[in-house]
Amino acid sequence: MTDTLPAGAPAPGTYALDPGRTTIRADVKAMFGLMTVHGTFRLQSGQVSIGADPGASSVQASIAAGSYASGHTKRDADVVSPGLLDARAFPEITFTGQGGRRDGDDWVVPGSVTAHGTAVPAEIRLSDARQEDGAARFRATARLDRTSFGVTKKKGMVGRTVDLVIEAVAQPA
Repeated sequence: MTDTLPAGAPAPGTYALDPGRTTIRADVKAMFGLMTVHGTFRLQSGQVSIGADPGASSVQASIAAGSYASGHTKRDADVVSPGLLDARAFPEITFTGQGGRRDGDDWVVPGSVTAHGTAVPAEIRLSDARQEDGAARFRATARLDRTSFGVTKKKGMVGRTVDLVIEAVAQPA
């Protein structure tokens, strides 16, 4: 049985993600789990292709690793430094996904994230995908284990998992 797109979903086609209207929030526990740090990354580029059959859909996105911002200058410099993301050596974080399957009310897109020079299988979970004012809008989440990418320093000070919340806007390409 093939899943079908829900009513109100963006029409099948190719869409360019809009870096100026897309937000990528990264939440991570810090200080031995006593607090949560909220930061953001800037989308560089991306494309979403929606198939009439969701299994034929794809997504690719590129994030500027050095764009991390939490509002705390020292922390931001620390995150992009060689001790953590090493944004100078690894300037991009990418996601490439293919297909889509229903999981309850959500859609799950399997793929891989490449960060810190390492590709790791990952899934993004779409909780909202709709057409509005001529644009496609998506809300997605993902959980990544930073140690999978070889980012292992600052244990205790920086949590192991990073929760991403993506609010994306895309225009027909």
